[in-house]
Amino acid sequence: MAVLKYEEIAEFLRARIAAGEIPPGETIPSGRELAEQWSVSRATAIKAVDVLRSDGIVVAQQGTGFVVTEMPVARPAGSRRAGSARTLGGMPFLRVGEPDWEEPPTRVATTLGLPPTVKALRRARILQLPDGTPHSYVEAWFPPEVAKASPRLADTAPIAEGTTRYVRRQTGRSPAEGVDITTVRAASEVEASQLGVPQNSPVAVLLHTAYDEQGKPLVCEEGVTPASNFEQVDTYAM
Repeated sequence: MAVLKYEEIAEFLRARIAAGEIPPGETIPSGRELAEQWSVSRATAIKAVDVLRSDGIVVAQQGTGFVVTEMPVARPAGSRRAGSARTLGGMPFLRVGEPDWEEPPTRVATTLGLPPTVKALRRARILQLPDGTPHSYVEAWFPPEVAKASPRLADTAPIAEGTTRYVRRQTGRSPAEGVDITTVRAASEVEASQLGVPQNSPVAVLLHTAYDEQGKPLVCEEGVTPASNFEQVDTYAM
């Protein structure tokens, strides 16, 4: 799969940001500087910067240019429609613990096609409301073949380019179809503790699975949201 020039520039900037060469609050090179450095048009350079902006990695600062964001943002589980930016519906988040290898819940294991006792790599995060209180608790589960080919998934450091692009670069596999299933149940002890609600409180659970072109799962996310925070709005033509 050929990499377009603006994608190459965006990947280069992501790598510098991830390595700490351009820390949060610092300005990235301007469109003119990038155009000169890479011998491309300003339109191509600006398109590369726009990719980073859409992914929530940089923000526009008046009189300065584009600066690296202080607070990473992520989307809740699900709603990963093609072309949607990571910042669309994105929220500040906190990573929970360290990525670890565990046996996933039965529902997740079945979705990933894993036999009993087989472990998957888990990454957990809490998405936050503007006042800092928890909005939802999300566990992302990666099947062994994806996790082993993508070693940075096991690191606590953020992946500036985003897990989807990183996994694509490592495995050559891209998400082609997403399936979201929403159900309602009582919060487990762990979920209640992470969300700051009483155990057995009603929660909405969104199970999001991304499949590649061959129909094989790349990741399964389980997002748990207290009933008080959950709202689903669908707008459609009639």
